Amino acid sequence: MSATPTDARRSRAERLSGLYAITPERGDAGALVAAVRDAIDGGARVVQYRRKALVPAVRQAEAVRLAALCRERGVLFIVNDDPALAVAVGADGVHVGEDDADLAAARACVGPDALVGVSCYNELPRAHRAVAAGADYVAFGSLFPSSVKPGARRASLDLLRSARDLGVPVVGIGGIDASNAASVIDAGAAAVAVISAVFDADDVTAAASRIAHACAAARRR
Repeated sequence: MSATPTDARRSRAERLSGLYAITPERGDAGALVAAVRDAIDGGARVVQYRRKALVPAVRQAEAVRLAALCRERGVLFIVNDDPALAVAVGADGVHVGEDDADLAAARACVGPDALVGVSCYNELPRAHRAVAAGADYVAFGSLFPSSVKPGARRASLDLLRSARDLGVPVVGIGGIDASNAASVIDAGAAAVAVISAVFDADDVTAAASRIAHACAAARRR
């Protein structure tokens, strides 16, 4: 399958910016949907569904609800590590890491119009290979100490600066909050991927808004 993006895929990639909210691994479906709605109210422009511990039927039921919410609100919906689930719920794309389905298999599954994002950790050569193979965006991190993955490989803001010539949106991840989100955008990222600083907050909408506004302010500079 050609790595050249279709118009639909290119349009989706152009929307990938600002706050990219990743769902936490806890809570029932109702609470999760409510929290994601709050994050969208606060300015999240992308939602990634990442729930690895649930049985497939429960995961699909949650993903269906979240996909519908994101479509209603005009927000990109990405599924982590499960191209088949992404197709089943009509997601905008799938995100894969080094232990997940490879990029070619993910693309073959989701088709030419959906996004495929790739985790590149702290490896710029991996990002170049992914883009050459048709990745629509790449993610680097952990940029800062992360409570979700305390042992994660660390990437630097300088790496983001070096990735500006990749030709696809770059997402920063790991330990990002309202205090450092602007520095990630300043370094060249299109979006910041956040779990804890949004979903661990007492007021999810307010927390998301602070990060979204920090990103927007950085883009205006």
